[in-house]
Amino acid sequence: MASDQNCIRVVVLGVVIVVGGLVILIPMSFSGLEYYQYGFVKQKSTGTVSLDSVYTVGKHFIGPDYEFKVFQADAHFMSLRNVKAFTSDRLEVQVDVNLQYFLRKSDLPALHRRFDVFYEDVMENSAIDAVKGAITIYSTRELISDRAKVEEDLYKAVRERLGGTCCQTDCKAWAYACPPTCKKADLCTENDKGVFADVKFFQMGQVFIPSAVEERFLRQLTLKEDSEREKLLQKAQVERKITSSQVQKIKNEALELREVAQAESNLIKITSSANYTVTIESARSKGLTTLYRELNISNQGHKNSFDYLRTLRGLDNVWLTVDFNQRIVGGFGSN
Repeated sequence: MASDQNCIRVVVLGVVIVVGGLVILIPMSFSGLEYYQYGFVKQKSTGTVSLDSVYTVGKHFIGPDYEFKVFQADAHFMSLRNVKAFTSDRLEVQVDVNLQYFLRKSDLPALHRRFDVFYEDVMENSAIDAVKGAITIYSTRELISDRAKVEEDLYKAVRERLGGTCCQTDCKAWAYACPPTCKKADLCTENDKGVFADVKFFQMGQVFIPSAVEERFLRQLTLKEDSEREKLLQKAQVERKITSSQVQKIKNEALELREVAQAESNLIKITSSANYTVTIESARSKGLTTLYRELNISNQGHKNSFDYLRTLRGLDNVWLTVDFNQRIVGGFGSN
């Protein structure tokens, strides 16, 4: 009986120990990753890293002797200051660039095999080499005058140096996931994938050129502006002459129109006056003819005298008076 109780005690104690161990070990078997982290399973006791799976955000049951070897999953910000490079005209310039790159989840095992967690210096040196190589095809003047094209080519060079020339599995993942000249994914080797990072954003900053070259550029710009100013002044002078000529032409045309109108007006006045005189004289002639006929005046002398007197009466500066010392009855001019 005593032995049975001892067995029960041993069993209960064993169960308690097992349950207690599970209570302790199960929470220790879970490891978590944040949204901005990738992870490989790493055995604590041996330091061995398993590259079979890339883990992302969440709690994962991996065992008490394991933990995650963490890589950054969100954007890596890189700022390169005063990168020295030679232009096509063999002048040394300095340029600032900023870029943001992301590690590729699918290529994270290859990144670990090649660089482990010490990849940031490799990324920076690769980006600097790409910038230096891309600038050599441009002259110093083009770095200033064709900035947009320079920035585009620098971005392409850095993107291909860090990300390689392979097409990605999902061509819609981002803007340059599958550029026009990319190599098909099934034909790519590990060497075609650059350093396994996607440069999704790139900004070219300030370009520093030698002071002597800068002064020469400023002088050329000043000369160019002076030339443009002189061209504008000459053009303005020509425009003023053309405008003056047009104004004078319009004045001449107006004067000519006025003179023509005046001549036409005078012609109309003269013609009207002549027509008036003709009409009056014609009416007078008809009236006199009718008067002579009605008064039975047939003597030409009488007609002339009557016409003369009538003409005198029509003048404003002539007054007819009667001399009472003469007879007023009888023929004119007789005593």
